[in-house]
Amino acid sequence: MPDKNMPRLGAAITFDMLETLGDWIFKHDRNIEIQDFADPEILTGDTAPLIEKYCDALGGYMGDIGIHGPFFGFDIASRDAEIRGIVKKRLLQGLEVAESLNATHMVVHSPFTKWHTQNFLNYPQMRAQMFDDAIDSLAPAVKRAGEIGCTMVLENIQDIVPADRRELAEAINSPCFKLSVDTGHANLEHGSNGAPPVDYFIKDAGEMLGHVHLQDTDGYADRHWIPGEGTVNWTSVFDAIAMLETTPRLIIEVRRNLHRLPAAVKALKARGLAC
Repeated sequence: MPDKNMPRLGAAITFDMLETLGDWIFKHDRNIEIQDFADPEILTGDTAPLIEKYCDALGGYMGDIGIHGPFFGFDIASRDAEIRGIVKKRLLQGLEVAESLNATHMVVHSPFTKWHTQNFLNYPQMRAQMFDDAIDSLAPAVKRAGEIGCTMVLENIQDIVPADRRELAEAINSPCFKLSVDTGHANLEHGSNGAPPVDYFIKDAGEMLGHVHLQDTDGYADRHWIPGEGTVNWTSVFDAIAMLETTPRLIIEVRRNLHRLPAAVKALKARGLAC
């Protein structure tokens, strides 16, 4: 494993989480990923008051900011052109928020599922059509992301074959479009649907990996447990990350027991994995 400093872990938050995690985040300017605006009711409403609250709360903060982009209710590879029109609109709305918050990454969701993996050879034109439809959906947002200095990162959701997502990103061929690996999603698909282990997702992404959601699971459901509380092999995950030339943005994405998060990160540091 290369000799390099242990990566510093950030956190995915909604505004209410700052009450619990704020001191831990601000003490070391840990990177954050703001997730409130993935909610379509928030994104399509008046976003200004919440953006103002974040700007006030983050006064003097020196870490990197990202957001989770919209994903509820749509598929970036929809065959329906009218649906793709909504996708384009929502992604651009997400980037408007990102620009207002000076965010430099936005997460979007992969369209690939186990059904696709099992049927690409059954329907020979389907994979190419999915690529075409996804590229069409993403094109305006990728262009806009480049203009505002934001990198879009494509997160595995139900992906079984890591190469599908990577090859889509390669086809988009933009410096502001990279890959994200969600460790819990990968572990779920590994445990339940025969996907490779988590570190393989990281290795396959290689230098296209710009972002990682760190969360633990039992390989059965999308638990969003604190790292160390499930079955993810964290040594293999951080070893795979350490082999990369550039460390991706590392964001812990958990839903509950937030008060236990600092201790869990301290335990990873004690193992020499992260800080």
